[in-house]
Amino acid sequence: MRNIHLILGLAILLAGNAHAELYRSIDSGGKVYYSDRPLVGSEDVAEVKVDKAPVPEESLPYETQRAKQNFPVTLYTFPDCGSACKMARDFLGKRGVPFAEMSLVKQEEIEAFRKESGDSQIPAISIGKIWLKGFLEERWNKELDIAGYPKKAAYRQPTPVAPPAQPAQ
Repeated sequence: MRNIHLILGLAILLAGNAHAELYRSIDSGGKVYYSDRPLVGSEDVAEVKVDKAPVPEESLPYETQRAKQNFPVTLYTFPDCGSACKMARDFLGKRGVPFAEMSLVKQEEIEAFRKESGDSQIPAISIGKIWLKGFLEERWNKELDIAGYPKKAAYRQPTPVAPPAQPAQ
């Protein structure tokens, strides 16, 4: 009986520690640390909620994560955009820019796009609050450079998985 009380007491003490604070710190070199105390001299510190596991974008380099956070990229297209939209999509992928794509289908979406961008030319891209209309690679490169995005994909792109081979009959 005494052992049960001891075990229950330890379990209660350990459960109390489960709600301790957890910090994610990033040093000047971009290395990420998790600890119960913020890292002294770190450039970026965030408190991590224990009830939710952190979901780092491990496939993206630190610089790309920061550019994405400060200057999110959205590509605006429409279903029958054709080769211009494909070239824009391929360009962003080749350059390693994480982006959201908004396909303008409904009239309300088109009107909202015109109001925000000031134009109706597609493809268009927003980099933070900057709008670029029409796919002009040189101009897009310049603005993405200013925002801090990589010049080419510096991280591993996921490779497509081949379907399993069928046995010969």
